[in-house]
Amino acid sequence: MLIQLVRIEVKPGHRDTFLEAFTINCEGTRKEPGNLRFDLLCDPEDENKFSVYEIFRDEAALDEHRKTPHYRTCVEMIDPITVGGRRKDFFLPVLVETARD
Repeated sequence: MLIQLVRIEVKPGHRDTFLEAFTINCEGTRKEPGNLRFDLLCDPEDENKFSVYEIFRDEAALDEHRKTPHYRTCVEMIDPITVGGRRKDFFLPVLVETARD
């Protein structure tokens, strides 16, 4: 199991574009056989700061995800409107529940 938390800060005035891009990515990702969970979260104190909680079966599933049209479209749309790029942290499962267990 591969768990990733991606942190993204969006430039002011671009939140709607970001949400449009991530809706495309989210809908596609949740249909991937190797995806176990994909959630977009927003900072309660700053509407332009987001975290993406992702669980994939393994590294190969994440690699396949990065090749999909919905992922590539999302990246193309959000890269110009983010502050400091995407920050990624990886985790090991301890007490984890997935939508597809």
